[in-house]
Amino acid sequence: MAKITYYTEPGLKKLKDELHEMKTVLRPAISSQIGEAIDKGDLSENAEYDAAKEAQGLLEMKISKLETVLSNARLIDESTIDSSKVFILSTVRIKNIQNGMEMTYTLVAESEADLKLKKISVDSPIGKGLLGKSIGDVAEIETPVGIMNFEILEISR
Repeated sequence: MAKITYYTEPGLKKLKDELHEMKTVLRPAISSQIGEAIDKGDLSENAEYDAAKEAQGLLEMKISKLETVLSNARLIDESTIDSSKVFILSTVRIKNIQNGMEMTYTLVAESEADLKLKKISVDSPIGKGLLGKSIGDVAEIETPVGIMNFEILEISR
């Protein structure tokens, strides 16, 4: 059974747009390439045909995978998120207890994570460690560099 994933409205729209482009732009373009290669004659020694067929197979695999992701995608209703605890779409200000450094992150679905925008996945070690915590709680998180402790300073939506 496929995993249910949660998305924001822009994140879900991005996936749907990507699928639409694959089906309406890329698929016809590859079909056209296959047609042109067929017109050139002998398919047994036609590298263009082989390359186009391989590209078609990869595209169809991507389309199938994205359709599965979308069929198991759920839109997050931001109005129902409780800001007293850390959940997906929470913006959390945390303090590293070891060095006193403060950071602010928004927890998002894995496909929407972007560290430059301070969006971390709820499936990341820090994201998992923060989920369900309240202001004042200390999250003990195992990271590749060892155990880190973060105090939850603020939670907002």
